This record gives sequence, structure tokens and C-alpha cells, in this order.
Amino acid sequence: MTDAPHEHSGGLFDVRETALSIDECFRAVARSDAGGTALFVGTVRDHNAGQQVSQLEYEAYRPMALKEMRRISDELTAEIPGVKLACTHRIGALSVGDIAIVCACSAPHRGEAFQACRELVDRIKARVPIWKREHGETGPYWVGWEDARILPPETR
Repeated sequence: MTDAPHEHSGGLFDVRETALSIDECFRAVARSDAGGTALFVGTVRDHNAGQQVSQLEYEAYRPMALKEMRRISDELTAEIPGVKLACTHRIGALSVGDIAIVCACSAPHRGEAFQACRELVDRIKARVPIWKREHGETGPYWVGWEDARILPPETR
């Protein structure tokens, strides 16, 4: 697997095993006609749903993830004219405090930049095939996935 960034008409989109750069995403959307740039940086926190978290593991089906990220970019650039978008998402084992996702959106005005950034983050979390496994007090647990053979932690 290569960690080379993937440019798209809307900006930079990538899923990688290496540390993410806020500056890289910011530069990918920088332009002279942008009056506002919104950044979102998602980090690994030390808890979730009342449980301590010591580590997260992210896995992805990378070809499909990149395709869906580009599809989301196309949607948002059609819905919010004048925006330029970038997003990188980390996969692999991450410790508390590590950066898991960086989204950057520029637009002629701040309102559109904020709107595009929120939509970009929300759509990526909802639709891109990236899975999160938390490690904590009760052992590892895949977030957002339940199987009939495995009871959720709160019912064990």
C-alpha cells in the first residue's frame, strides 16, 4: 500500500498508516479567493460511552474508502459552490492524543467553509468504509458493529 496523497478535483483525499499533517490539508485548500478556511482535527480521546480507552485501531477498505471520499467531495462542491475540500484519515493503531482525521475546507466566505467542513466530517464518518476498534478496560470492541454471536459490552 502506498501512502502517496491522492489529489481530486476538490482537493486532497487519502487514507494512510502514517501520521497526519494539519498543514498538508490546510495547504491543499489554500487559495487567493478564499476568505475563510475551516479545519477539523479529530483526535483519539481517553474515553467513550463511559469506558476508558487506551488505544484505537482503524481499518479500511482503502480503494472503496478513497472512492467514497471523492464522491462526497463531488457532492459537497455541487451543493456548496466555491468550496475546496481536503481530508486525510489515519488507519492502524493510534494512541490517546493521536490525530485520526484532518478535514480542511476553504470558501470565499466563512459560513460556507464551516458548513462544508461539518458536512465533510459527518459524511465521511457515516459513509466511508473505515472501521474503529477501541481498546479499553473490557478489551477490544469494534465500534458501531454488532454480530448476533457477540453481545454488546453493556449486556455481558
